[in-house]
Amino acid sequence: MTRRFIMYTDGASRGNPGPAAIGVALLEGTQTVAVISKRLPDCTNNQAEYKAVIAGLEKALELGASAVLLRSDSELIVNQLNGLYRVRNTALKPLYDRVILLARRLESFTATSVPREQNREADRLANHAFNRVSDRAFE
Repeated sequence: MTRRFIMYTDGASRGNPGPAAIGVALLEGTQTVAVISKRLPDCTNNQAEYKAVIAGLEKALELGASAVLLRSDSELIVNQLNGLYRVRNTALKPLYDRVILLARRLESFTATSVPREQNREADRLANHAFNRVSDRAFE
């Protein structure tokens, strides 16, 4: 059975670098099948964005995904994943490499840029992680 997911991701850093969090919403059709809302150690906003994609891909693969459509409001991440921008930042290179490694395990992986308004759920999940008293993630 082919499982196709739409994955919305958001990474945020307060301080850049500073305390960070990620939010991921995985949908199969119109049904939400998993969410991730997690705090991260201090990092940059772009590192958090990549870490959100990694967490989402790991979860999608765990759920048996064969295809993932990433929708992100991070133009940098989407353009790097689509080969339009080179990854020049040495701190981002290992994160980029991890995404590519995970994506290769899928039959299909597509990264698409969406306006921030279309990424509200992932943004809400990232902010929820910042606002929780506990550092425990929920999935």
